[in-house]
This record gives sequence, structure tokens and C-alpha cells, in this order.
Amino acid sequence: MIDEITGSELSGFKAKIRQSDVKIQNTVSTELENLIDLKNIGRYQLLKGKNIMTQDLNSPELTNDNLILIRKLLWGTQQELANAMGINEKTIRRIENKEQGVTDTFIDKLLVAYPELAESIEVQFDWVSLTFPDLTSKQVITDVLRMQESLFLERPTSQNFYTREMAFAGEKNIYIQDFAPVKNPETQAMDQKFGTTLYLTGKGTRLFEKVLLEQSMDWRDFFEKARLYRGHITRLDIAINDKWGLLNMNDLVKAVQEKRFWSKSKSYAVHGNVDDGWTVDFGKSPFVIRAYDKHKEQANKGYDTDVKTRVELELHQDKAEYVLNEWLNHDKKLVDITFGVLYTYLWFTNGKIDDQQLKSDAVRDVIEQTVEPMPAWSLLTALGKKMKFVREPKKQSVEQWVLQSVVPSLAVLKKTGHWHEIIEAINTVELSAEHEKLVMATTKNAITQASKQLNINFEKPTKKYNEDDEQGKGA
Repeated sequence: MIDEITGSELSGFKAKIRQSDVKIQNTVSTELENLIDLKNIGRYQLLKGKNIMTQDLNSPELTNDNLILIRKLLWGTQQELANAMGINEKTIRRIENKEQGVTDTFIDKLLVAYPELAESIEVQFDWVSLTFPDLTSKQVITDVLRMQESLFLERPTSQNFYTREMAFAGEKNIYIQDFAPVKNPETQAMDQKFGTTLYLTGKGTRLFEKVLLEQSMDWRDFFEKARLYRGHITRLDIAINDKWGLLNMNDLVKAVQEKRFWSKSKSYAVHGNVDDGWTVDFGKSPFVIRAYDKHKEQANKGYDTDVKTRVELELHQDKAEYVLNEWLNHDKKLVDITFGVLYTYLWFTNGKIDDQQLKSDAVRDVIEQTVEPMPAWSLLTALGKKMKFVREPKKQSVEQWVLQSVVPSLAVLKKTGHWHEIIEAINTVELSAEHEKLVMATTKNAITQASKQLNINFEKPTKKYNEDDEQGKGA
């Protein structure tokens, strides 16, 4: 019945029907309409007649090869692994010899025996953008974020057609863009055009997690609240942090160069080098999967991190909305959705994939049956669903602000021989109203309005904890 399929994975597909019989055509049209109405549907699902994309969003189970790799990474023998888990060595041997499968109970015991393994991979938000068609920036600050408006600096902007920007502590970490009020020439009244976009950058998400902590909220609470204000997600970046060093970027880049990978998107790009770190992008907006050397990236900026490699899902518009809906409306864990998407859209192998296989509609099925997977990538996707979605609240501090925003400029002035003039100016300068706001924003511990309504201990520890653990709320 289907004569031709046109379109792409990211934009969706249309199909031409071979037969002209009106009844058949109407039936097929209805079925195809149901299929392509799901914006995440792809050619592979369309040809297999699947109308629910999530049927394919399943991470693989841990295999015997995965267990062997884990044991090697833990530097343990079969007996040592069995002793640590409190089980018989025969079980380990049978699994590694493919005589027995890996059960969830086995994995749970493994993670209890090796806590460092349980903490080796984490999932967290790294960028969040929301639009609010009915609100001004000040309404977003006071009603949605519930932060203190006095800690935001107002300045003009021309970005994204907006005319005003409100930035927390003057930094582009938590900021909102909207339209500055203008005087009506006829009535002389100040008119305010509605419509805003809220941006939480990588650092901004960590700062905002401190806000959520102070308000005894989690990310799910926040997104549900944003929807009450007709907030629409425009970008959602989900970071998978590999703290174990499971993935090696040199190996991933080599696999890309040797065509030892399968991706739903045919678009990919490699950036960087061995010394400064590699970055590999798969796909284009509205959906990009990015892998890069996080430790080297931070070291180049003068920072330290316990994350070795990071894999990011950068989702825009409908793709972001799809993931958010799956999380909020279908009672799924974010880690399950994240690794399901990763497994569905990208796969690395040990052997080269034949060009003819890549052109096949059933290429993914063929690859999994005939080509050995890359052990590290296979283990990442298999372990992923057992990992945690974490919050890592950070508070704004004057020390952080000075070190990141002031010291670099002072260092330049010192090297150019104007240090004494700078010291003299510092001692005599009078701070402007905006400077006073900066002082407030970088020294106040309580940065939300929650203290007005709630009895909250603002000295709460800002330790990292599991978002999916209800005991972690307000911890």
C-alpha cells in the first residue's frame, strides 16, 4: 500500500499510497495520520507499523560481557566479586560463561557491594528554557521562580527580539528576557507587552536547585507549576555524567572515524584534539546527542570536576516537550527515559558496520544481531537505568563571583602596570545602585521569597542527592 516515504527523522515523515481504492486509501490515511502525528516517530517505526515510539525506548539488559567488563574495572577475580556480593562463585562463573542471565536482584546486590559503581554515572539537568506567553519577566521572577526581584539586574537587550533582560546577580546564569514597557504616545501611559523566556544555563540549573531546596520543591514540582502558568519548554539539556571514566573520548572519536557507530541522524561532527579534549555531536536541532571530555573542558577553564566524560541530550521544542510529557504524565523515571532515548538513537560497535547495512531500513536489528557492541558504550546504556537523577544545589557566593567575574579583569590590569591606580580607585569609588544589587545578590544566603511564608533553615547543606528519592525532598 505504501508507495513512497519522504521526510526525515527529525522533521517527521509523509507517505504516498499505492492503491486508489477510496476505502483502502481512507483506512491507510487514518493509520498514517495516527503514526506521523507523534512527532518522534521515525522511518524505522513507521515501516514496522508501530504507532507508539516508546515501545522502542528500552535500555538493553546487562549481559555477561558487561559483567566481565565491570569485574575488570573493579580489579576483581570471580571469587572476590562473589565474596563481596555474598553469593556463590559458581553464579559469577555461570553468568560470564553465558549459562545464566543477569537479573535485577543480581545487579542490586552488585551496586550494594560496590557503592562506587552505584555513584559512577549520574543524570542531571544542564540547561532549561521555558516560554511564558502571558507573563512579564517580573511576574516570572516573583510568581514562578519565587525569587527576590531586587537581586536581578535589569538591562536592555536585542536578543531573540526581546528588549529587556533581568539577570540574577548580573550574570547570564538565571535570566529572563521580555519586552521593556514603552510610553503610549496617545495616552502617555506605560504599556507592557507580554511574553517572556526563562533561561537556566548549566551553572544556572545548579543555582536554581538551591532555590528549589529552599522552597522544599523538586524539578517535577517546578515543571508542573510552570505549566499552570502556561509555561512551554523550549529547551531541555540532560547530562549523563560518567565519573568512572567508563567512556574514553579517544575511543569514541576513533569509532566515529572508522564508521563503527549507528545513529538515527546521519549528521555528525567531531571537534577538538587529544590535548584539549574531544567533542562529538550527533544530529542537529531539535535533537543533538553530544559526548565530550568534561574533565579537560573544565581544566582548560581553570576548574576541577569529578566528571570524566559527559554525554548530553540537547532537546529543543517538541523533542523537549516529548521527554517532559513522558516524565510528568506517564509515571516514568527520568533515568529510564534518558537512557531509553540514548539507546534508541545512538549505538557504538567494536566492528565496522557495512555501508549496505547502514542503508537498510532494519539496520538496528541487523547490527545488534551481527556486530559486537563497544563494551563501554553497551555497559553505559545498560547500567544507566540503575543510576540516579541528582540535584546538586549551589548557592551564589561573593567569593565565587569575585573569582569568576572580577579576578580575571584585575589580573589583566595588574600585568599592564596599572595596579596602584586600581587600588586607589577601589578605596575611593562609590557604588552605584546596580553595584549594590550585585553585593546583595552575592552575599545573601536566602535568595528566594520562601522565607516570607515558610519556616525554612537556609543553612541546609547543599549536598548532591537523588531527585527520585522522595526522602531527598527538602533534605
